[in-house]
Amino acid sequence: MSWLKFCLIGTVVILTGCVSAPPAHDYTAFRNADPHSVLVLPPINNSVEVIAPYSLMSQVSQPIAESGYYVFPVALVNQTFRSNGLTEAADIHAVPFQKVHEIFGADTGLYMTIEEYGTSYVVLSSETVVKVSATLVDLRSGVVLWQDTASASSAEQRGNGGGGLVGMLVEAALNQIIETVTDRGFDIAAISANRLLFVEDHNGLLYGPRSPKYGQPVPSEKKQ
Repeated sequence: MSWLKFCLIGTVVILTGCVSAPPAHDYTAFRNADPHSVLVLPPINNSVEVIAPYSLMSQVSQPIAESGYYVFPVALVNQTFRSNGLTEAADIHAVPFQKVHEIFGADTGLYMTIEEYGTSYVVLSSETVVKVSATLVDLRSGVVLWQDTASASSAEQRGNGGGGLVGMLVEAALNQIIETVTDRGFDIAAISANRLLFVEDHNGLLYGPRSPKYGQPVPSEKKQ
């Protein structure tokens, strides 16, 4: 093994050893509010992909419901806003919290922003990335109960295919075509949604009233 290669490996090991999970959330306000239901608002889309909000909206209900909360049907929520003349996510997010509570009767509202969505090609690699930030607000008081950001990439699921420089270029081009045509963002959005919201993931939601673990500490609290 060459001296340079040895140094590079040592550097990677050192850097990897320094990486640690982000600090656990302070769930005090969340526990005091004790929400039973979640209303998912249409997400603000900062990506160039028109399909991004619909892809994400189809994925977020499952991790919330599995965490123990009643989730208002996202299609019904979206249609209710549209019927009242609100078609843009930014305008919907600007509606006063108390008004949203008055209309739907939900305890909390989940406000999301899509930071990245789609497949990009960068010379030697091609990947589909979905990055989402979210804030859970108590619609009865306007208090922020929880917020976080999560992302996922199709590159996480690939190994080193080898084949030299030409092989890498061909693989990157093929990955871009396949992931664009098949809308790989739909699958990656599901991973991002679970990382962001699922109670068993680090800094996810608390266990809700429909969970058998309701009231118990979440995994990130147990690690403190």
